[in-house]
Amino acid sequence: MERNIKMTGAQTNKSICVYNEIGKLRTVLLHRPGQEVENIVPDYLRRLLFDEIVYLEQSKREHDQFADLLRDEGVEVVYLTDLMEDILGDQKIREEFLKEFMIEGKAVTRGLQEALTEFFGGLSPKDMIDKCIAGVRTNELKHIKPKSLGDMVKNPYPFYLDPIPNLYFQRDPFASIGSGISLNVMSNETRNRETLFAKYIFNYHPRFQDAKRWYNRDKTHPIEGGDILVLSNKVVAIGISDRTDPTAVERVAHHLLSSEEGFETVLAFDIPKKRAYMHLDTVFTMVDYDQFTIYPGIEEPLDVYSITKGKENELHIRYEYEDLAVILKEHMKLPAVNLIRCGGGDRIAAAREQWTDGSNTLAISPGKVICYNRNYITNEALRKNRIEVLEFDSYELSRGRGGPRCMSMPLIRDLL
Repeated sequence: MERNIKMTGAQTNKSICVYNEIGKLRTVLLHRPGQEVENIVPDYLRRLLFDEIVYLEQSKREHDQFADLLRDEGVEVVYLTDLMEDILGDQKIREEFLKEFMIEGKAVTRGLQEALTEFFGGLSPKDMIDKCIAGVRTNELKHIKPKSLGDMVKNPYPFYLDPIPNLYFQRDPFASIGSGISLNVMSNETRNRETLFAKYIFNYHPRFQDAKRWYNRDKTHPIEGGDILVLSNKVVAIGISDRTDPTAVERVAHHLLSSEEGFETVLAFDIPKKRAYMHLDTVFTMVDYDQFTIYPGIEEPLDVYSITKGKENELHIRYEYEDLAVILKEHMKLPAVNLIRCGGGDRIAAAREQWTDGSNTLAISPGKVICYNRNYITNEALRKNRIEVLEFDSYELSRGRGGPRCMSMPLIRDLL
């Protein structure tokens, strides 16, 4: 694997610079699937938020195709594990991280914590972070000294620390907005440890310590990055979804609109609360200055609210009565807006391809996107609307219920 954590310096000296969805992508954060995927078993699919078993070797090949497409377009690819390896070389940070990781992983008994501390103590920073993500099976710790009732009670569950197989969806644990991040609260406890990695990277990695915080993981209401789209340097869209609570949307909006970033409006998209539409970006993404791809099944039930800064730093919230294209046109000050429908507008094709993230595109520059090759009807609809589509294999990665946008977190984009 190529390792590259140098700053590009292409457009900014900031570590985070994301003021749009389509500007030339300069730096992106990924996580290549690892042993954690092999630790998914049928009995615990629901617990780990998967619908199917993923074949690791093929998923790695597909992910490498994705990363190579990005590099071929001049994008700097940064890996989460490399950044964590950098900071875990500091013994104090390593000890702090492991203690917090064990507590959030429910490994809280004294005997188990001592055994895990000893187990991880012999690992290099790279092996340690890989193992934290992969999970620790019960048969890997042979010498736990019982020091509490919890150490003594028999438990058939096969892990002392759960694997973290959703980590290859780097869009969700935090979100880049302007020159800062929303460090998120995940809606399901299974995924909350994912945000620990972002917490330590943004607290301790020298490259990222200047990033502002628009939300923090110690808050009470969930918000996930797949629901956050930075449409322009004036407008941010946030989904109220199966995974994001309206209170969190309001709090992020308050911090953004009262900052000096220049954002003027947050559009809150209230989408149906279904696993199939778990985030806004699974049904709606931006592909060009005035073009968006959308799953037609959400258009009729969709409610949109505009949030702007009112008097005395209060928020002004208004229900938007117009159709989505009109709402986007007005708030983004565009002559017109074109909505490109998933499945080419065909009801059956749209439902099938939305399930495998046909609307979950990753724009790498205006009018150029990366998509799964399996969503061929949607991809053809994009091409008919003058969008250049780059494709890669999607046999296994799509089983995790996320597409190219879900798997990537932009850190730096060109300004428009």
